[in-house]
Amino acid sequence: MRARKVTAAALTSFLLAVAPAIGTAAANPGQLAGASAQPADSQPDTPAGVTTSAAPDTPMTQTGDPFLTLSVETVAPSTITTSSDPFVTVRATVKNTGDRRVDDIGVRMQAADAIDTAAGLRTSLTLDQDRFDRVGEFVTVAESLEKDESRQFDLSMQLRSTTEPSLGIETPGVYPLLLNVNGTPEYGGTARLDDARFLLPVVGLPGNPAEQNPVAPDATPLPPNTRNPVAMTVLWPLADIPRLAAGSPGSVDERVRLIDDELAGELATGGRLDTLLKAVEFATQPGLDPDGNLASTLCIGIDPDLLVTVSNMTRGYLVVDDPADPASTTREGTGSAAASQWLARLETIASSTCVTAMPFAQTDLGAVADIGDPSLIRGAISTPADVVDGILGITSTRGFTWSPTGGVDADTGDALRSAGTGTVLVADNSISPPTSAPMAQLFSTDAAATDSGATLAAAQYDAATAAALAGVGTTPSTPALTPAEQRYDLTTDSRTARLQDALGALNFHALVGTERPGRGVTVAPPQYWTAGGDEPSAILSTVSSLLRSGLATPRPLSELLAQPTSGVPVTSVDAPTELDTGTIDLVRSQSARIETLMQSLVEDPQSALTPRLYTAPLREDLLRALSTAGRASSADERAGTMAFTRLAATRIGIDAVYGSVTVLAPGGVYTLASEQSPLLLVARNDLPIPVNVLLRVDAPPEMTVSDVGVTQLPARGSRTITVPAEVDDTRNLSVDFSVTTLDGSRLGEVSTVSVRSNAYGQALAIITACAGALLLLLAGRRLWHRFRGQPDPADEGYERP
Repeated sequence: MRARKVTAAALTSFLLAVAPAIGTAAANPGQLAGASAQPADSQPDTPAGVTTSAAPDTPMTQTGDPFLTLSVETVAPSTITTSSDPFVTVRATVKNTGDRRVDDIGVRMQAADAIDTAAGLRTSLTLDQDRFDRVGEFVTVAESLEKDESRQFDLSMQLRSTTEPSLGIETPGVYPLLLNVNGTPEYGGTARLDDARFLLPVVGLPGNPAEQNPVAPDATPLPPNTRNPVAMTVLWPLADIPRLAAGSPGSVDERVRLIDDELAGELATGGRLDTLLKAVEFATQPGLDPDGNLASTLCIGIDPDLLVTVSNMTRGYLVVDDPADPASTTREGTGSAAASQWLARLETIASSTCVTAMPFAQTDLGAVADIGDPSLIRGAISTPADVVDGILGITSTRGFTWSPTGGVDADTGDALRSAGTGTVLVADNSISPPTSAPMAQLFSTDAAATDSGATLAAAQYDAATAAALAGVGTTPSTPALTPAEQRYDLTTDSRTARLQDALGALNFHALVGTERPGRGVTVAPPQYWTAGGDEPSAILSTVSSLLRSGLATPRPLSELLAQPTSGVPVTSVDAPTELDTGTIDLVRSQSARIETLMQSLVEDPQSALTPRLYTAPLREDLLRALSTAGRASSADERAGTMAFTRLAATRIGIDAVYGSVTVLAPGGVYTLASEQSPLLLVARNDLPIPVNVLLRVDAPPEMTVSDVGVTQLPARGSRTITVPAEVDDTRNLSVDFSVTTLDGSRLGEVSTVSVRSNAYGQALAIITACAGALLLLLAGRRLWHRFRGQPDPADEGYERP
C-alpha cells in the first residue's frame, strides 16, 4: 500500500474520535481491559538475508507461509521533534495469510536501544526481538481472522514515562521499533506469528504534559545538540532503465522507437520522475528555502540516456511491438506532451541548481573497463556531460563520476583517469583502508598515469544510508556492496516501514558523533531510484529540517570536490560484474565493428548527419546493454532479459548497416571483348551517408585484376567501378567481388560474376609466333634472291606490265 503522510495532530484527533471502537495502547490505557497479554517467545538472532517479518522461529503453515502478516501503513509523527506529541502512533494492518483461522490476535509495540553505528541502521532491523526490551502491553486487535481476512488497527505508546509503559526514549537518536503480533491458530497454541520493524528518528524530545513535577526529567522538551552540525551533500538522481529500442542508427528526421510506453507514465503528473522533480521544485522554492540552503546542498544527477530519450520523445515517437527486432511493427507513443513539460521544468531547475551527469545509461564501468574500447570508455564517462549540457543549455559539474555500483577497481580507475575524471564518488565501505577524510587519493597501478600526473580522488558517500534509501519505493533494492550481515528481505516490509528506515538514516549522522570535529556526510540514493508518491518530498523535507534546525549545514558538491586529498592512498573494490564473458566479448566485437564502419563513413557538408551522429546510437545501445539499472532489485531477472534482447537487436542492426553497402551482381555471363578488357561493376550504398570502400576480388589464377583503390559511394546511391582485368584463358571463369571498409571488413554480400573472354590464350600466342616466323622466312628468301639478281620462284608466271 502506498505510504501516506499523517500529521500527529490529525491522527490524535482521529484516535480520540474512534477510541471506543479501536484498541490502543499507552495513549488510551482505558481500552486495554480486554487485551490479551501473551508473552513473546525468546528467539535467536535473526541471520542476515532472512525476512524480518517472519522470524525463523515463528510457526509456519505446511506450505511455508506465515499464519499472519503485519504491514505498517503510517507512523505519526514520522520524526519526533520537541513540538511533537509525547507519543508515537502506528497504523497497521494484520492479515491472515495462512491456511486456517487465527484467534485472539494481539499486538504490542517494542523499542530497542538507540543506534550508535552506521552499520546499525541495517543490522538493528534483524535483531532478536528480545533486544527490543522496552515493551508495551498487548492489545487485542481482532478476536479472530479467517483465511485472507485482514484488520486495520492503530497502536500508540508514550515516548517516555515514569508511570506507565513507554518506549523509554530519553535522548535524541534513531531508535529501532517493532510491532509484535501474537495469535492462536486453529488446532494450535498461542505463539508470536509475525513482526514489523522500522526506525524512528528522534531529533528532539517533547515534554510530557502528564508529568506533574515541573523539574522532572521528562517535564520539559529536550532539544538536540546543534553545536557541531554535520556538513551535508545530497545527490538527487533522475534516471530510468534504458527505453530506446536497439539496432537503429542515427537519423535527422526519423522518429525514435521505444521498447515500451512506461516512460510516458513516469513523466506524467504523479509518475515517478514527475514526483522526483516536483519534490525538488517544491522544497527549493524561496518560501520554503529562503536562504537557499537546501538548493546549495543538492546536486541533481542526470542520466544522459534518460535525457536523450525524453528529448526525442518531445518530437513524437513510436513504440515497438518486438524489442528484439529492429524492423518490428510499431504503434504511436502517448507521452510527447508529458515529455515536453517535464523537460521544460528540468531546464528551469537545472539553470539554478548543481547538475552532474551520471555514466551513460548507468552502465557498468567495470565491464566497460574490461572491454577496453576507448570509444566505449569515452561514451560512458566523458561524453555524458556534453550530452547533458547540450540538451539543457547549462554547464554541469565536470571531471566528476558517480559510480553506479558504489566502487571502482584498479582497471576502472585507470579508465576513469584516461577519460578525464578527477574525482569518483564511491561507497565508504568500498574503500580500504577506511578513512574519514572527505577526499582520498586512489592508488594507481598505471605507472604511465602516475608519471603524467593524472590522479584520481575518491569521495565517499555513506553506504548504510544509501542502502536505506534504496529500499524506498515500488521496487526496493539492496546495493551490491552491502555486507551480508546488513542484508535482509525488503519485499516483506511495507513502503511506510522502508521510508521510516530511510528517514532514520538521514537523521543518524546529524544526531550521532556530535563530538567529532569536521563532520561531513554525502547522501547518494541508487541512481535508478523507484521512490514515488510522497516519499521524495518526505526525504527532502527531512534534509531541509536538519538544515533549518542547525543539525546540518549545506556543503555544495563543488565545495566537496575542491577539498584536497589527505591521508594515505586508498584502494576501492567493486562488485563483480554480473555479465558473462560471452556478453563482454560480444560487446567488444560489435563496438569494434562500429568503429570500423565510422572510419569508412564520409562527412557530407550538405548533410546534418555526420558519421559520429549516425553511429552514436549503435554504440549507445552497447552501453545500455551493460546498464546496472534494476540489477540490485527484484527486477533483476527482467533487467537481464532486457540486456540480452538489446544486444541481440543491436547485432541485427549493425549487420543490417553492413549489409546496406554491396556490389550488385550482373545477370548472365560477362563477356570480355579482349583479354585486357576492363570489368564494369556497380556498387550500391543504401546508407544515408557517403562511404569509402575498397573492392575485394577473389579471382582464379587465369585472371589478373588490378587494384582500383578507394571508391566513394554517395549516400543512397550507386557508382560504376571500372576494374582493369587481364584474362589468358577462353574458359568461363567465376570471380567473386565484394566491397569492404578501409580496414578490410566486408560489407554486404559477395557477388559472383561469370566472365568469358574472346582471347585464345596460349594457343593464340603460339600461332601468332609461328605465323611471324613464317613471314620472316619468306621475306628473307625474297631478299636473298633479289640481292643475287635471281628471280624469286614465287614470282614465276608473273610478268611486269
